[in-house]
Amino acid sequence: MPPSYPTHYERVVHLRDDRTVFIRPIVPRDAAALSEAIAEADPDTLYRRFLGAPPRVTPRLLARLTTVDYAQRFAVVAGDATGRGVGIARYEAAGEGSAEVAVAVDRAWRRVGLATELITTLARAALDHRIHTFTATYLAQNRPVAALLEHTDAAGRAQISQGIAEAMIALDEEDNDL
Repeated sequence: MPPSYPTHYERVVHLRDDRTVFIRPIVPRDAAALSEAIAEADPDTLYRRFLGAPPRVTPRLLARLTTVDYAQRFAVVAGDATGRGVGIARYEAAGEGSAEVAVAVDRAWRRVGLATELITTLARAALDHRIHTFTATYLAQNRPVAALLEHTDAAGRAQISQGIAEAMIALDEEDNDL
């Protein structure tokens, strides 16, 4: 594990369909699994995640995505009972007190609360590092992201231009949740 690896963000989560995942911060050794997940992802998921064609997966890109400082750049992964990755969420600081957030969940693991759990874990980490606002850029027709944002006050304030939506989500310091 990297010397700054924050074990206190590790947690077992029971989802609405009774499946269980282990959520933990990302580490560099996750590069191969991330590469495989991108290669095996359905085209629609990739299009929605990257707002177009996905980037070319290179060792440099994988190192950037899996090597984080656990403060200004943070990512968590969710693994199933076998350890196979089924979801990932990340934030990257984008200015004073704000960070851009992104999430991707395997198609077979959607609509059971996994994306919410991943973002909630990120929100806890963000608040711990003086980040109080998440920003999200997504395709306006991306219903799963819009549904996730319905849990916040951001859904009604998303700005949409040319099919791209941008939202700002204030993180709740009271209950350390969105």
